[in-house]
Amino acid sequence: MLDQVNMEKLDTLEGELDHFADLLVAVVDAGASIGFLPPLGREEARAYWQSVNSPEVILRAARSGERIAGTVQVHLCTKPNGSHRAEIAKLMVHPDYRRHGIARQLMLEAEHEARLANRSLLVLDTRDGDPSNLLYQSLGYIQGGQIPFFARSETGSLDATNLYYKLLDEGLSGRQL
Repeated sequence: MLDQVNMEKLDTLEGELDHFADLLVAVVDAGASIGFLPPLGREEARAYWQSVNSPEVILRAARSGERIAGTVQVHLCTKPNGSHRAEIAKLMVHPDYRRHGIARQLMLEAEHEARLANRSLLVLDTRDGDPSNLLYQSLGYIQGGQIPFFARSETGSLDATNLYYKLLDEGLSGRQL
């Protein structure tokens, strides 16, 4: 039975690095295409999380007790011509917590954070064929394109990535793109 999962915004990872490293190692070992290849060492995972804290990154986490069940990042664009957009990054749910709606809830939390930051356009990418494609489509993300041979898999094959976007401001949909 799944324990209560609480969503929270984290401003720091102080005292949390081991929990986040465990999550990253587990999802990479389970085949997630999030920039790393298995086997991922715990020190490499810790080093990654140490680099995440910055003012333009909003980190949301799903916690079950002391365990981090999942996480997502919202990267706010800091370029003058991109102050209306953000990128969804590193959506991950620990294999023990999958198929319970945590990824969907994390995405809704990320969209809420983007709106609070006055962002009207979200973008993301994900490996072609991964189940995450169905999640993003069910949340209203539109596939804007595909890049072949984008990411190397653990077997050495080069996989395509799908590019998605979502307009958070209804008024934008009628504008010329």
